[in-house]
Amino acid sequence: MDVITAIKERHSVRKYEKDHKISEETLNEILEATIEAPSSWNLQHWKFFVIDDEKQKETLLPIAYNQQQVIDSSLTIAVLGDLEANTNAERVYGEAVESGYMNEEVMAALLSQINGAYENKQFARDEAVLNSGLAASQLMLAAKAKGYDTVAMGGFDRAKFVEVFDVSSRYIPVMLIALGKAAEPAHGTRRFPLEDVVVKNTFK
Repeated sequence: MDVITAIKERHSVRKYEKDHKISEETLNEILEATIEAPSSWNLQHWKFFVIDDEKQKETLLPIAYNQQQVIDSSLTIAVLGDLEANTNAERVYGEAVESGYMNEEVMAALLSQINGAYENKQFARDEAVLNSGLAASQLMLAAKAKGYDTVAMGGFDRAKFVEVFDVSSRYIPVMLIALGKAAEPAHGTRRFPLEDVVVKNTFK
């Protein structure tokens, strides 16, 4: 499936074939495509918490306000944003130096810039949400390209999720994504026409 087709055919599905299993190989293919998403400074501000165990699904259900797709889908992925993504910078740019893409002077300047920006906690939080959101969108399109359906869920108790699943304070839950085989087709949704959402050059 080409990208444009995947975009046009992806719709939020809430009813899933309960017993359908996704192979580890297929899930990894989806996740490998997901982590190709762009990110600020290539810091890759994401962590993916996969829940496919039936008991863990039952644990998640009330945290997700009893949304049945948490139980019926093959798995749910919690997309977590990294509040300390700046600590990835030395690894990211160290590899770039080793590969000859930049020198150590440029690396040092970038590290200083990044760590300076991350002194602002709101900036760190905004970046965690923004960049993990880019990956989440890519995940849903990758799943569709592999013949699977998804629904993104922002409605869940984030504080309870962190507590129950013992999530490190380094990460914030951004969204849940149920993933599986649709039990019935999703209904399509209309989008505003381009003239309502596109502005060129000036608002005047």
